[in-house]
Amino acid sequence: MALIDRRIAGIEGVEFEAASGRGRSQFSKTAILPLYGVISQRMNLLAEYSGGTSTDLFGRWFDDAMADETVSRIVLDVDSPGGSVYGIAELSNKIYKARGTKPILAVANSLMASAAYWVASAADEIFVTAGGEVGSVGVIAVHVDQSKANENAGINVSYITAGEHKADGNPDAPLTDDARAFIQSRVNEYYEKFTSDVARFRGKDKSYVQASFGKGRVFGASQAIKVGMADKIGSLEYVMRLPASSRGR
Repeated sequence: MALIDRRIAGIEGVEFEAASGRGRSQFSKTAILPLYGVISQRMNLLAEYSGGTSTDLFGRWFDDAMADETVSRIVLDVDSPGGSVYGIAELSNKIYKARGTKPILAVANSLMASAAYWVASAADEIFVTAGGEVGSVGVIAVHVDQSKANENAGINVSYITAGEHKADGNPDAPLTDDARAFIQSRVNEYYEKFTSDVARFRGKDKSYVQASFGKGRVFGASQAIKVGMADKIGSLEYVMRLPASSRGR
């Protein structure tokens, strides 16, 4: 409502975070960037207010923290099940390329899964709360066949298209073998990118990532550290007490 009131009043340039109260914060010389909820490249008002994170907005928070001379360290405060693949590779590589400028630490507080791990793996060091979870390294696409439900409801849907595959994967018909194969190829492509980035960020071989923690499962803190997904057990409060020069591995 605060955002709507300001827009009605004609005030331009109002970020959603001004209304929600959730965004980049700073404690002493450490900038804390929250990566919460479902991740998407661009969020609508309702989705962001409900706790999701936009990669575009998070990227701006990160750029601001990097440019801020009063900030000597950046902490990614992560509690997310992941989200869409769009914008994730770009954001994670932005973070990775910034290494060496200021220490960048990530905390699984308490869930760092899928796209959230892709982003956080670009940090210098990853911490996990004692009861936290890390993982879900994988990619998933879903097709819902509602043709039987349509038939039972007396609904007949027709698609008029130009382009042989324009209606592939639509929910009003069973998935054809050809469409399934193409969707699988796209899933595989994103999976290769995901695991390649994680391998590069974490200093591992891609084959190791895929074999040890790239099968879609989520691990507890100790196991995540054992397989090399994370570095140490520690809460956000613990990380904040570390020397500002701490850079990790």
